[in-house]
Amino acid sequence: MLISQTGNYKKRGQGVKGSRGQVKILLKNSSSNPRILESLNPAKGFTLLELILVVFIISLALSIVMPSLDIGGSTLKAEARHIGGALRYINDEATGKKQTYLFNVNLNDESWGFEGNTEKKKISLRGNAEITDILIPSLGEVSSGEVIVEFGPMGADEPIILHIKKGKSEYTIIFNNINGRAEIVEGYTL
Repeated sequence: MLISQTGNYKKRGQGVKGSRGQVKILLKNSSSNPRILESLNPAKGFTLLELILVVFIISLALSIVMPSLDIGGSTLKAEARHIGGALRYINDEATGKKQTYLFNVNLNDESWGFEGNTEKKKISLRGNAEITDILIPSLGEVSSGEVIVEFGPMGADEPIILHIKKGKSEYTIIFNNINGRAEIVEGYTL
């Protein structure tokens, strides 16, 4: 038979609320000491809101930490995007301002840059990245020395294919002189 903590009898199957929201069932057995059986505590476990908050905090921390790590040649891909963006910029500036810009690639010291009437930039590749070669139809494949490509008021006269690598990772930058777009492709392609 069930009894409460105050000594009042309750109907069979009902319990008594204990501390912290727990339900305690008191059983009176043949001895004079009642046994306490605890049912499942409804307060144990995590709520959905707590789980969502933990996942959010972990994903926020990862989004801050991951860009600083060089996983799988991500800096090489960033270099390829930087060069591709510069090629688009040079083409747009040359055609928009009707001026001549020069795109310079130095394969000996792993640097590239551009020069216009009012601006000049030279950028070296970061880390152990290197420029493998540059392909231009009028020059062919050039793997050493310096290459200068002219972007006139109508843009570049020829397409440009540039290969960069770091360790086993390689990227190809393909500049289309007709539409002024640069495409970044993983691997060595022509």
